[in-house]
Amino acid sequence: QVQLVESGGGLVQPGGSLRLSCAASGSIFSINAMGWYRQAPGNERELVAAITSGGSTNYADSVKGRFTISRDNAKNTMYLQMNSLKPEDTAVYYCYARIRPRGYSPYEYDYWGQGTQVTVSS
Repeated sequence: QVQLVESGGGLVQPGGSLRLSCAASGSIFSINAMGWYRQAPGNERELVAAITSGGSTNYADSVKGRFTISRDNAKNTMYLQMNSLKPEDTAVYYCYARIRPRGYSPYEYDYWGQGTQVTVSS
């Protein structure tokens, strides 16, 4: 079994910073792409940032220059450093990973974390 567990969410004032973590655990053979999505009330889930196994990244235009995605492949962990936070960044943040579990199957599967709340408010 494979699971993703996020941590690091919370309440922060506008202009502040938070660092989210996403740890993958279980019977993992390899992890391909990973990413962060967010969903605000009444909105669809949207991609915030993504990172390949080789470290290539892409970001939503709304967070470019403020958020940084990274990963530690040795620890099967991904991070999202969020700076200069704005009220419109308030949402539940979900981590995502495309993982090949250990075993004979060569297939990869999509896994999601349970979500962590980020609230930006004064």
